[in-house]
Amino acid sequence: MLPSEKAVQETSGLVPKPDIVCLSHLRWDFVYQRPQHLMSRFARDRRVFFFEEPMHHDGPARLEVAERAGGVRVAVPHLPAGVQPEEAEAAQRHLLEQLLAGHGIAEYVLWYYTPMALGFAAGLEPSAVVYDCMDELTLFRGAPPSLVEREARLLAAADLVFTGGQSLYEAKRDRHPDTHAFPSSIDAAHFGRARLPQPDPPDQAAIPRPRLGYFGVIDERIDLDLLAAVADARPDWQIVMVGPVVKIDPESLPRRANLHYLGMKGYDDLPAYLAGWDVALMPFARNESTRFISPTKTPEYLAGGRPVVSTSIRDVVRPYGDMALVEIADEPASFVAAVERSLACCAEEGGTERESWLKRVDEFLARGSWSRTWRHMSDLIETAVARRRAAR
Repeated sequence: MLPSEKAVQETSGLVPKPDIVCLSHLRWDFVYQRPQHLMSRFARDRRVFFFEEPMHHDGPARLEVAERAGGVRVAVPHLPAGVQPEEAEAAQRHLLEQLLAGHGIAEYVLWYYTPMALGFAAGLEPSAVVYDCMDELTLFRGAPPSLVEREARLLAAADLVFTGGQSLYEAKRDRHPDTHAFPSSIDAAHFGRARLPQPDPPDQAAIPRPRLGYFGVIDERIDLDLLAAVADARPDWQIVMVGPVVKIDPESLPRRANLHYLGMKGYDDLPAYLAGWDVALMPFARNESTRFISPTKTPEYLAGGRPVVSTSIRDVVRPYGDMALVEIADEPASFVAAVERSLACCAEEGGTERESWLKRVDEFLARGSWSRTWRHMSDLIETAVARRRAAR
């Protein structure tokens, strides 16, 4: 929407919703997850600008802006290679201001996924500030030392704090008076395609059954020792790992004849891979980086009709484990036993136990969706914007 279009709306009595300027440490074209689900929905009734972390290259600083399917405008800062941190923040501030001026962004919600963005965004005058805390970034490998201090500043400046799960909500609710838990939601229709008969993707078709599968980022949060132990305990099981390897040395991945690393796939392709698995896995390590995670893949696997075995991640145990929708196990022997139970109970098409389990799964998944989450967030943002306007 051009500035002149906004003026037409205002004179016709329609007050446009503020744009959203989202500051993210995750790239739009990486794994399709929470930011993409939410921002693509916000783009239905307002302009959305997704400002990524910088890329480095030879040449002067510049900003590349391109629209993606669904209407989100992705802004990628390009900075000179070897630029120092203070200079990098000054350059990002200049490029962000250039984005605001060049696109006529006057009334906007500043949406943070990373507190580190305060280094170049502090001092702007948005209509409201949202901190969508989808992970406890301070516990991730390689987290900047200044992250704790910047998060404290962001919590003080934010109008609203959203958290990506219940455990994160419990950790943040005493630090901000307007904190709301928005656990992982589901695009049930998309992943429900995995329940339909369909051909295997070519790189999975030749892998024998039974197949155990995982899709998502493969990083320090994956328990590689558990993965190797399960592969060794049951060499007749084939373990399919779909996703990019980041922040860890690919050479550290266990290699077995029944372990298959297929690399990163597009979001649209995931249901076809899921359809070819007998059991879906979440072999997360139990460490600081997984202490507060709320894996989006839990409801995605379930929507695809696949039984799930997970380690005891808190936001998986509550509610999925407590409701007997997901098997929970941590040690190799118990994890293998949980997979065996899942194969016997829920993987057999048409079985009575599977149909009973699927009925409970669908009743649970019907309670939430990304669209419902988006609408609730949108209502909270409108209230926050109105509150700031009244204060001015």
